[in-house]
Amino acid sequence: MKHYLKGVLCLALALIGGLLAPANVYALADTTPYNWYCKNNDTHTPPTLDSQQKWIEDYDAYYLDRSVNKNDKVIYLTFDAGYENGNVEKILDALKKHNAPGAFFILDNLITRAPELVKRMQAEGHLVCNHTKRHPDMTKISDRKAFAEQLTTLAEHYKELTGCEMPKIYRPPEGRYSKQNLEYAKSMGYKTVFWSFAYADWDNNRQMSEEAALKKILAHTHNGEIMLLHPTSATNAAIMDCLLTRLEEEGYRFGKLTELWD
Repeated sequence: MKHYLKGVLCLALALIGGLLAPANVYALADTTPYNWYCKNNDTHTPPTLDSQQKWIEDYDAYYLDRSVNKNDKVIYLTFDAGYENGNVEKILDALKKHNAPGAFFILDNLITRAPELVKRMQAEGHLVCNHTKRHPDMTKISDRKAFAEQLTTLAEHYKELTGCEMPKIYRPPEGRYSKQNLEYAKSMGYKTVFWSFAYADWDNNRQMSEEAALKKILAHTHNGEIMLLHPTSATNAAIMDCLLTRLEEEGYRFGKLTELWD
């Protein structure tokens, strides 16, 4: 009888545990913060992932198009756009000239201060993606509701402005993330997109020369590349037309991010 009661108690605890698991799973996730990076090379081959970051692909996260055919040379142009200073519009002009789709990861500030620019991005066929509402360090947000609010508020404001749903494509501010963050994003239906090439272009007071920037970008091209550029960069705005021309001459086409999973 004692063993029977013990068995019933264990079964009851197991059932309760199973019922509670979905609510507690996020509390058990790893909150260790990581800074995204990948080791670049100048051999025009895709960079490899550090062993400590290989698990990102278990959470619908991408940094490279691994499935691309070697004969289909493709680059994905992505831009982190928090505000407009005259250069974002120039980037859009160059993309339009080359019929090149881009993915713009925006903040709420851009919707508030440059709504016509955001509507132009959408109207010209670019993906307008989620870079959070206010660009916080997301690794410091462990509460699921607070994490979701950063993404859903931006998406709601985008829909109010354009009448369109914002694609569920997310890029963590400054490339800061945790396993818990990626799990939250995945549970909300988001794909997390990092990058396989970037360079120091974000500080408007410390811009690389046009010649040096062009040389650096072209030295690191590779098939399936997800390129991250900041469209507020005066240098990027100045070289964009030339850069796209050079890439086309090298046989690259410009893909749409959704090709990574569609």
